Amino acid sequence: MPYPSVGPDSSGSDTLFDLDALGHPVPAEGGGGPSPRPAATEGDPFRDSAAARRLLPVRTVYAEPAAAASPRGREVLARFPEAEVIEVDSHWRIPGLYGNEGNLERWVRVKGETLVLGERKSLATRPNGRSADWIAPGPSNGCALACAYCYVPRRKGYANPITVFTNIDRIIGHLGRHLARLGPKPEANQCDPSAWVYDIGENGDCSVDALVCDNTADLVRAFRRWPTAKASFATKFVNPDLLALDPRGRTRVRFSLMPPQDSRLLDLRTSPVDERIAAAADFLDAGYEVHFNLSPVVLRPGWEEDWAELLRRLDDVLPERVKRQAAAEVIMLTHNRELHEVNLGWHPRAEELLWQPALQQGKRSENGALNVRYRNQVKADAVRRLRELVAAHSPWLRIRYAF
Repeated sequence: MPYPSVGPDSSGSDTLFDLDALGHPVPAEGGGGPSPRPAATEGDPFRDSAAARRLLPVRTVYAEPAAAASPRGREVLARFPEAEVIEVDSHWRIPGLYGNEGNLERWVRVKGETLVLGERKSLATRPNGRSADWIAPGPSNGCALACAYCYVPRRKGYANPITVFTNIDRIIGHLGRHLARLGPKPEANQCDPSAWVYDIGENGDCSVDALVCDNTADLVRAFRRWPTAKASFATKFVNPDLLALDPRGRTRVRFSLMPPQDSRLLDLRTSPVDERIAAAADFLDAGYEVHFNLSPVVLRPGWEEDWAELLRRLDDVLPERVKRQAAAEVIMLTHNRELHEVNLGWHPRAEELLWQPALQQGKRSENGALNVRYRNQVKADAVRRLRELVAAHSPWLRIRYAF
């Protein structure tokens, strides 16, 4: 396996570095973080490796008391014994962490150096119909990655590192009861021909969560017992620890892809696109269903040529067994006015691609935020063109939906 790597080549900036006003790497205070740890030896979990520790050099854990005292909470705290633990009343209200003020200068560092432990209070499963039949109550909120276009940071005031929900047993129990009420899936749809598909990672990256605790592993193991359901999550991070979970075809991994030159600017702290592609066969052989997210599609000069090159690479390097079962989602960029203002403070180069008023129009989201997306005709033309590129260069890649 030629992966994983985390560092300058994978993110556009070193994982222990901040970015200056031009998006260039600047050493963090104190020489760039904790001393490097030796790489994991053969057979050791990747989450104990030096690469994983570089991504998550956790120094501070904010914890609700009940979450810290729970079995899962104790496991997390034991993984980061040198971290300062600060008790908080609620994972939603942490002064000095959530909100923009004081965090722009440390935007990338806060993603890796901070964790939050809380309990998920609301256990609701929502209908979806696009990526999945249902959106499950996720095992986390927030992410250690720092993709410039990500909508998730808006949920808690933009500075949004990983919040681990420690009551995973209640989440799994809720899903089991929900599935029992549904019974078998009555008819095929674009989500899956026979299984109810549950997106378990709407507000985080389950591959990264697996570096912190076993929430992802617990969900994969739960779904392998449920013959009428599949778990599903999108990821931009290759975590080889997931290969040992034996999902038995009941978990769908969706590797998010975009042209590498876009990813290096926009997908900070992620695995390189080539590593995500290279991992597809290994994950399939380990028992996962492997799909792809062509996401987000960012319109800029030369986008068609670069997407064509990426699709040709998929066709060249993926083995036939991956192609036979693969499908893709196409997701056009949606941005946000407030996130645009935040990005100008820490990564303005990204906004040269993301913020294109001449091509975009306002869209009020369900929670009242003012988002922007490509104008209707611009978007329709781009979706049509990308479908043509897929048909020309990766004709085996079935597009489940385009949004």
